[in-house]
Amino acid sequence: MNASYRIQSFHPPRRTLLGPGPSEMHPRVIASLAQTVVGYLDPAFVSMMEELKELLRYAFQTTNPLTFPLSGPGSVGMEACFVNLVEPGDKVIVCRNGVFGGRMLENVERCGGVPVVLDETWGEPIDPAKLEDLLEAHPDTKTVAFVHAETSTGAQSDAQALCDVARRHGALIIVDAVTSLGGTPVLVDAWQADAVYSASQKCLSCTPGLSPVSFSERAIAKVKARTRGKVQSWFMDLNLVLSYWGETQRTYHHTAPGNSLYALHEALLLLKEEGLENAWGRHQRNHEAMKAGLEALGLQYLVREGARLPQMNAVHIPAGVDDLAVRKTLLNEYNIEIGAGLGPLAGKVWRFGLMGYSSQPENVLLALSALSAVLAEQGYSHEAGAAEAAAHRAYADHHTRAAAQSGKTPIAPQQ
Repeated sequence: MNASYRIQSFHPPRRTLLGPGPSEMHPRVIASLAQTVVGYLDPAFVSMMEELKELLRYAFQTTNPLTFPLSGPGSVGMEACFVNLVEPGDKVIVCRNGVFGGRMLENVERCGGVPVVLDETWGEPIDPAKLEDLLEAHPDTKTVAFVHAETSTGAQSDAQALCDVARRHGALIIVDAVTSLGGTPVLVDAWQADAVYSASQKCLSCTPGLSPVSFSERAIAKVKARTRGKVQSWFMDLNLVLSYWGETQRTYHHTAPGNSLYALHEALLLLKEEGLENAWGRHQRNHEAMKAGLEALGLQYLVREGARLPQMNAVHIPAGVDDLAVRKTLLNEYNIEIGAGLGPLAGKVWRFGLMGYSSQPENVLLALSALSAVLAEQGYSHEAGAAEAAAHRAYADHHTRAAAQSGKTPIAPQQ
C-alpha cells in the first residue's frame, strides 16, 4: 500500500518547551494564528502593520522609524543587517564567544568584507577593553558586530559598553538580540546601536519565522550611500523593503506571512500589557529559582555570576551522567524539552531556557522535579526534593524582598 494513504492530520504532542527555542505561546497568540486571511495590501492589514511597528519600537526601546519584522527567522534578520551594511572590502570586527558570533563571521565573509575576529572564551562575555585595543589596532574598521545574548552559552555581554567603544571609533554597530529581546533590557536608543535583530520565537513567545529588526538613521544613510554594488540579496535589500514597510505609500515587495504577523502583533501587545520592566523581572525571578534548584542538585553554571542570561541557563553535565539519555527521558517520559550543548560544548552542558511564556514558576518546578528523578535513575547521588525546596525558598525570598521594598509587612506563618 502506498504510504500516503496512511498519512493523517498532524497533531503535535504537548511539550513543556524549556530549551533554546521555540518557547511556548500564550493562548491569545495561538488563537490569533487562526484568524481570517486578508491581502497584504488590505487597508486593515496595513493598519495592523503600523501598530506592529509601534509595538516593536516599544520592545526595542527606540524611536527608529525603520523598526519592523522581516519575513523569516532570526537568521534572516542577521543576514539582512550584514548584506545591507557591509560592502566588499569593508573591515568588520566580529566578536565571537559562541556559535552565533561564528555565524556573524560567515556573513561578513559572504558579503566580501574583511573580518577581524575578537575571540573570547565560550561562556565569557565580550571584554570591552579587548574591543578597544582591536579598534585602535584597526582604525579603518567600518563596523563592529557582537551577540548581546549568546544562546549557545547563556552569556550576556555588556551591550552599552561595547557600543560606547565602537561609537568612539566611528564604527557602525550590529547587535544580535535574538535571545534577549523581551527577556532582558534591549535599549537600542540608549546604546545608540545601528542595526539590531531578534527573533519571534524566543522571549516574544510567538510562532517561529519572523525577525524583528531596527535600523538607525545612520544605518539607512550607509545603505543609501553604497558605492560598491547593489545589496547582494534582492529579498533583504532595505532600499526595496522600505517600499513596503516604510512611512509612505506602500508597494508590493513580497507576500507577507499575514497570520504570523497577527500572532506577533498579539505577542507584542501582551508584552506591552505586562510592561517591559515586569517582563524582565519575571525572567530574573524564575532564573533565580531555577538557579537555586540546579545548584541544590550540585550542578554548576557555565557562565559566571553577573554575566548570566536569566532566560538561558547553561550548566555542566555531571561526570558519569549520560547527556543524551537524560534529555531523551525528559522528552519521552515527562514531555520536557531542554537544549544540548553546541560546538565544543556538545555533551558537556545542558541549556535550560526560561523564555517568554515558558518562563513560569510551574515550569521551573516541573523541570527540577523531573530532572531530579531522571538523575536518580542514572545513579547520580543527590537529596530527593532538595531542588524543588530550594526553588520555593528563592520565590519566598523574592516575595519577602518585594514586600519590604513596598513597605508591606509579610504575612506571618500560622502557629
